[in-house]
Amino acid sequence: MNLTRRELCLTFPAALLPTLLAVDRSQHPSVLPSTMYPLDKLTVQTSNGAEFRAVLKGKLATGESLEVHETTLPVSGAPHPPHRHVHSEMWLIREGTVEITVNGSSNRLGPGSVGFVHSNDEHGIKNVGSAPAIYFVVAIGPGADS
Repeated sequence: MNLTRRELCLTFPAALLPTLLAVDRSQHPSVLPSTMYPLDKLTVQTSNGAEFRAVLKGKLATGESLEVHETTLPVSGAPHPPHRHVHSEMWLIREGTVEITVNGSSNRLGPGSVGFVHSNDEHGIKNVGSAPAIYFVVAIGPGADS
């Protein structure tokens, strides 16, 4: 098989990709390791009537910042006013009914639903159900781990 110079040059990056993607944890100790987070081992903190359980915070092997926490909102509760930030967020609704507003448009979500907000979109969440709402937040991107 004869390869042109161009084809040969295109082959090198593909051949080196596995090496470039391999992460040596000894060289990158801040990269999040594989681990488990049992709910009963997570410390509960409170703010504005809501309960928070920090799950994880750090950097992925691919360089993105990641933060995950669980929130329990009381009836009619909101953790904070609508706001914006550079990182993106995803809500995974476990129990209850919440209303998530993104750029002025509101949607109700119940158990098993997922909401997502893009970087810099204004967003807020509120418990609009008749019982506490419990959900996980997954934040990824610049500033998520700060």
